Amino acid sequence: MTEPATRLARAELDAVVARERLSSTLALLQARLNPRRLARRAMREVADKGSVAAAAGVDGARRNPGAVAGLTAVAGLYLARHRIADLFRGGRKVKRQTKAEPAPLPQRTMT
Repeated sequence: MTEPATRLARAELDAVVARERLSSTLALLQARLNPRRLARRAMREVADKGSVAAAAGVDGARRNPGAVAGLTAVAGLYLARHRIADLFRGGRKVKRQTKAEPAPLPQRTMT
């Protein structure tokens, strides 16, 4: 059997080694889980994926220019729908009714 003093010294040495391993592991985790570092990494990944998506969109537009032109025309017509409707009305301004004010009653004339 070993002497108790030798076993005690060995146990203390093991405890010091374990404490150092734990301390280095905690320092490594703190460095990896730093919020600023995590945010930078996330921003970099999002930017990379965004640029890949943009490049794919540009490639698709180059392969299908007719579809892009059609989509652009439809979007433009949708955005200008009220002005186009005013052109067809002959320049007359039609007051659009809101829910707050009721529609005016038609005027009857006696003849």
